[in-house]
Amino acid sequence: MTFRQLAYRNVLRNLRSYAAFFLASVVSVMVFFVYSMFIFHPLFEEEGLGTLAVRGMLIAEVVLYIFTLFFLFYSMSAFLQARSKEFGVLVHLGMTKKQLSKMIFFEMMILGSISTAAGIAFGFVFSKFFFMIGREIMELESLPLYLDWKPFLLTIGAFASLFIIISFISVGFIRTKRVLNLLQGYWKVDETGKSSYILSAAGIGFLVIAYTLATLVTDTTVYMMAFIIPPLATIGTYLFFTHSIHTLLNLFKMKKTFFWDKTRLVSIADSSVKLKDSAQMFFIVTIVSTIAFLTVGTLASFTSYTGDFRESNPLSLIYISFEENPQEAEHINLLATQLEQKGLAYDIAPLTVKRQTSEASGNEVDILQASQFNRLAAALGQEEVAPEPGQGIFIPYSRESREELDVTITDTTLTESGVPLFIAEAYPHVMFPNHTLNANSIIVNDQDFAAIDEPLAGFTAEQSSFTYYAFDVPDWTATLGVGNALSKQMEEAFETADFGSVAYYFENPGEDYRWFKSSFALMLFIGVMVALVFLLAAGSFIYFKLYTGLERDRKQYALLVRLGMTEKELLKIVNRQLVPQFFLPWTLALLHSCFAFISLQVVWDEFAELSILGEMAIVLAAFTIIQLLYFYLIRWRYITHLQAS
Repeated sequence: MTFRQLAYRNVLRNLRSYAAFFLASVVSVMVFFVYSMFIFHPLFEEEGLGTLAVRGMLIAEVVLYIFTLFFLFYSMSAFLQARSKEFGVLVHLGMTKKQLSKMIFFEMMILGSISTAAGIAFGFVFSKFFFMIGREIMELESLPLYLDWKPFLLTIGAFASLFIIISFISVGFIRTKRVLNLLQGYWKVDETGKSSYILSAAGIGFLVIAYTLATLVTDTTVYMMAFIIPPLATIGTYLFFTHSIHTLLNLFKMKKTFFWDKTRLVSIADSSVKLKDSAQMFFIVTIVSTIAFLTVGTLASFTSYTGDFRESNPLSLIYISFEENPQEAEHINLLATQLEQKGLAYDIAPLTVKRQTSEASGNEVDILQASQFNRLAAALGQEEVAPEPGQGIFIPYSRESREELDVTITDTTLTESGVPLFIAEAYPHVMFPNHTLNANSIIVNDQDFAAIDEPLAGFTAEQSSFTYYAFDVPDWTATLGVGNALSKQMEEAFETADFGSVAYYFENPGEDYRWFKSSFALMLFIGVMVALVFLLAAGSFIYFKLYTGLERDRKQYALLVRLGMTEKELLKIVNRQLVPQFFLPWTLALLHSCFAFISLQVVWDEFAELSILGEMAIVLAAFTIIQLLYFYLIRWRYITHLQAS
């Protein structure tokens, strides 16, 4: 029998044990290949959303590759530890360390080749499905399946190098072990070790400080805290699993009435050993799970912004004409013609906006005429206003400002024209994007508007007013491409900082909305796929650790059966051992994520003034359900292995 045949038969004999490792490897390869298919797609050679897709998936591939390298290294180490007795026997029978390393290398390459081939096959089979999702997300007319050698070559090259690296690193651990150590196996002694009370308190203290800081984050300290809280939480997590949890268990053991109760003695004593030995693994699982939660949760929070976008941008097209704009009529006709060519119904509401100074605050204010405003309100299906002479109505620029303006009472005079105004209410809806009008904007009676006949201090009459063209298009997301020439002129002006040739402002919120929605949905799609690999790997870490100590657990199970324990009592012991291993890291990851989302809410409040509570609850609930299903699956397999002894 050659070494290749021996390695092949070893893989077949341990195929059931390698199941989780193989599944996680196949999923990693499949996701990597699907991203490669997106990256090299011919349609994405153009600029725009395609560039975002390529860059996002390229970054995801790098992250996925690095994480898979770490994951495969850890899992192979676990399997080699579990097979240490087998290796000890082979070495005792005369196999040299070089031959043993060669056999392990062949086994790894066989697994790697099968995983890579299966992952590429599944990836290509499901590529059409993922292309359909991508087409809907990016709102493309078509995203056809294609056949090219580049995705195949990139995936094969990346994972071939990855498995070779892991093979060389893994066999290095075997070379350093003596035959006696190998024959003794992984579990040599049952001891919990010692834990430091100082480090135990420090672990809990660091976590409490990190959580407290996360709840106290403000918009002025959020960026500073981003460099303080994660290190505190990471150090606290490591100390919690290596010291704090064992100190707590020792305190429980001191309470004899609690510790010596029925099967609790066996389950807690054994859990102490396993929790101490698995401390680093729990730390890794917690960090990996937290990263997965935060990745998907953060990207899902962007969908809140797309939902809030329409409310903040009720107008379909915006054209603002400033002084000395000879192209005003030409541009309005151009926009109207392009809307008609697309077969879109529309309505135009022109508004003349005058600028004055408020005597009460000393700030500039934008003044709108009630009759013109009502024309726009009617087009948008909103209620009209009827201010009395000398009365004004605030125009809110956001939901939060509307609530604040509703309780604000102002008695002022427009300094330049001497028009007195009493303002005690705000319009109940956001009608204009906050960057297109002054934050201090007021609707006044037609008579008061006509009385404003003096220019803003320091400006000419032409500079003290502008015309605001508000377009209402019911099918507002279908305005893609409308006014592209105007948008390009504006972009050039912003890039060169030369606004001499641009006497207008143009915006197409419908097109912006489609871009935002597609971009955020695409990033969420990328993040979910990567998080899926992270979560599968996190669960596999626990499975590998269980498998490493399976032989010891079988002996313990058989001994408890001989001592007379019933099946119900044994299952209770198994549950008490498995639940902490699965849900202790998970619970801590959920806590990390919840407090991180509290800080993220502060960021969103600063930029978009929206709540991400709903998205966060959905993400965390979905991950919790996945973990429960995974727990019952692993529990079933673990109990099956124990009872097979």
